[in-house]
Amino acid sequence: MDEKQKELLRKIPKIDELTAALKKRGVFEEISADVIKSACRHVAGQIRQSILEGRSDNRVPSVDRAAELVQEELGRVREFHLRPVINATGIILHTNLGRAPLCKEALDQLAVVGGGYSNLEFDLVQGKRGSRYEHVCKILRELTGAEDALVVNNNAAAVLVTLNSLAEKKEAVVSRGELIEIGGEFRLPEIMEKSGAILHEVGTTNKTHFSDYEAAINENTGLLLKVHTSNYRIVGFTGEVSLSELVSLGRNRGIPVVNDLGSGCFAELDRFGLKREPTVRDVLATGVDIVTFSGDKLLGGPQAGIIVGRRDLLQKIKRNPFNRALRIDKLTIAALEATLKLYLNPEKAVKRIRALRALTEPANLVEKRAKKLLRILKKAGNDSISIFLKKGYSMAGGGSLPAQKIPTVLIAVRSSLLSVNQIEACWRRLDIPVIARIYEDELLLDLRTIEEEDFDAIRKGLLEICR
Repeated sequence: MDEKQKELLRKIPKIDELTAALKKRGVFEEISADVIKSACRHVAGQIRQSILEGRSDNRVPSVDRAAELVQEELGRVREFHLRPVINATGIILHTNLGRAPLCKEALDQLAVVGGGYSNLEFDLVQGKRGSRYEHVCKILRELTGAEDALVVNNNAAAVLVTLNSLAEKKEAVVSRGELIEIGGEFRLPEIMEKSGAILHEVGTTNKTHFSDYEAAINENTGLLLKVHTSNYRIVGFTGEVSLSELVSLGRNRGIPVVNDLGSGCFAELDRFGLKREPTVRDVLATGVDIVTFSGDKLLGGPQAGIIVGRRDLLQKIKRNPFNRALRIDKLTIAALEATLKLYLNPEKAVKRIRALRALTEPANLVEKRAKKLLRILKKAGNDSISIFLKKGYSMAGGGSLPAQKIPTVLIAVRSSLLSVNQIEACWRRLDIPVIARIYEDELLLDLRTIEEEDFDAIRKGLLEICR
C-alpha cells in the first residue's frame, strides 16, 4: 500500500458521520438503526475496496455522496427480490420463471386462507385434531380413481419418500434408459441412494425387455420402478416394457410397482392437436400400485409432489418420518385444492388454468393477439426500430411434452443503433421485467405466453429502448 492509498483511506467518511447525514435526511424514521449502520459499513467497505484495488481515481466520495450511496443500498434492501416478470419466451412451464402461473381461483383461495386462521389440522365435524392432507385427498381420489393420496413439497420428494417407505435396504428395479436427470443436476440414482433403496439397473439405454425385469427379481426386491420420460425422448432402435406388463409381473411376484409419472397430466391434450400424454387416471387404470407426479407442471397448480395409489401402501408412506420433513403448508394446500376443483369440469379447467390455456390456445387466436401488440409497438417505436411478425414454435417446458412443437406467432425486434443483447437488457431491467428470447440476431416475443394485460409493460420497454 502506497502513501496515496493511505491518505485516501483516511478520508473515507466515518460511520457516525454517515449516520448523522442520514438522520438529517429522515432515513431513521423509515428503517431501523441497525439496518442503517450495516448499510453504512457496507458502503464504507466498498469505498475501501475500490481504493485498495486502484479503482478510486484518487477520489473519495464526500459524506453527502456516501450518504446517497447508503440510501441507494437501503433502497435495494427494501425492494422485493422475488418479483413478477412477463414471460415472453414461449416456454410455457419455464422452470426459471416459476413454472405454472396460478389460476385466479387459486390466488383467491390463497388470500382467504393465508390472511387468517384456518382448519388446517382441525376436524370441524368432530371438533378434534384432523389431517392436513384430507383437504386435497378426497378430490384427488375422485379425479384419479386412486384409493388414497398424499401430497409433499415436490415430485423428487414424492419419489424419495415412496422409495424409502417401500424399498429401504431393498432393491428397486428400473430400466437403464429411465435413469433420468431432472433440473439442477439432480439425478434419479442419487435420489434412490439417499432413499436407502438399492438401485438395480436392467436393460440398456435404448432397449429393455420383459425378461430383463424377470431375471432381476430376487428375495431382496422391494419394488419395480417405471419412470415416464416426460423430459426427453429416445427414438430409433428402441424398446421398453409397458406399464401394464410390469403391473402383471409385479402382481404375479407380489412386488409393488411404482410409476414416476413426472408431469402429472389431468387433461386430454390430444383433443387439442397435441401428442397424447398419459393422464393420471389412465395410468392408475393399469392397476399400478403407486403413481407420483408434480403439481406445478401440466396440472397447472402450485409446486407439490403428489402420490396416489393403493391405500395400504399410502398409509405406510404417510407414517414415514420423512413425510413430516417434506409436508406441505396451508398455502400449497389452498392453491392445490382450488386448482383441482376446476378439473371437476374439464372444459372449465382448460379455460381457467393458464398453463393449459397457453398449451391449447388455437394459433389463430395467438396471431390475433400478436397483431394487436404489433400495432401498439409500432406506434411507440421510431425509425431505428424494426418490428414484424414471424411464425414459430413454443415449447411446454418444465420437463413436459418433450420435442412437442406448438405453433405460435412471434414479434421480432431489431434496431439499427442497438445490439440485440442491449435490446434484451432494456426489457429485462424494467420494473416489471420482460424476459424474451434471442435467435439469429433478433429479439423474439412469443405471444403464446403473453397476455393482453402485459402489453403496456412491453410498450414501456420499447419506449426505453427508443430513448
